[in-house]
Amino acid sequence: MTAPPLSENRRAARLRALYPYLLLAGSQLCWAGNWVVGRAVRAEIPPLALAFWRWTIAALVLAPFALPRLRNEGATLRRSWVVLVLIGVSGAGFFQAMIYIGLRYTEALNSTMMYSASPLFIMLIAALMGVERVSARQIAGMAVSFCGILVILNRGDFSHLRAFHFNPGDLLILLAMPAWGFYCVLLSRRPRELDGVAVLFLISTIGALALAPFYAIESAFVPAPPLDGATLATLLYVGLVASVAAYILWNRGLALVGPNRAGFTNHLLPAFTVVLAVGLLGETLRPFHIVGIATILAGVWLATSARARA
Repeated sequence: MTAPPLSENRRAARLRALYPYLLLAGSQLCWAGNWVVGRAVRAEIPPLALAFWRWTIAALVLAPFALPRLRNEGATLRRSWVVLVLIGVSGAGFFQAMIYIGLRYTEALNSTMMYSASPLFIMLIAALMGVERVSARQIAGMAVSFCGILVILNRGDFSHLRAFHFNPGDLLILLAMPAWGFYCVLLSRRPRELDGVAVLFLISTIGALALAPFYAIESAFVPAPPLDGATLATLLYVGLVASVAAYILWNRGLALVGPNRAGFTNHLLPAFTVVLAVGLLGETLRPFHIVGIATILAGVWLATSARARA
């Protein structure tokens, strides 16, 4: 006996509703690996070198696919070049450079605590720019998710909160958050004539060009990393997985649900970071990790799910 058409339609509607969040979750998983890698290679690869080569590799990989699509878009580029430059400088240039620099001075868990504040900046900037309004449900979801962050960071012992203090790395990570908020909001203003691949190529190219002079200054004072297999593997990961794959997933998901709802999935990043630390670094999964991850996911669901209306 076949299911009624109405049930099939409901299942299809649920899958369509879930699809953007699967894309956003995939991007967070890629970026969680990027934070772990950035912390792991802090002594081998200088931060601006890592950021510059990340976007240079991404631009080179995307060029064969993007350049033909941009061949007849001269008028669009001239009309929207300011927005595109702001997107590339904020999202690819400044944000990622500050993250890699901050990871030299603070642990990955502390950095993800700073990153968990990014939905605040996305909501604030979106409201200031008149893109979206903030709902009480979104604020409640952010609060619940942030409690999960605190559970993980404080190992289930909230007495540690009284001794918590900001170090320079924490402040650098926090300083990068407004740039990410501008990127997420401005991405909704990108020219619709350009598809995701073309936009990502432009973002990567602009980010690499913005970082180039600072990378040159860094290279004058910091020795270049050894050109060995580990360095190449790191650069390929941050260039292909954490940049090309992650940003395609993020940009598509962001376009489908808007900056506010997409921003709340940023709370998945510390959850994925814990999973990667257990699987790749051999750290022990403890009860407070499970409680924290469950709380984070509950907050993400609360913030991103909409009540069905007839």
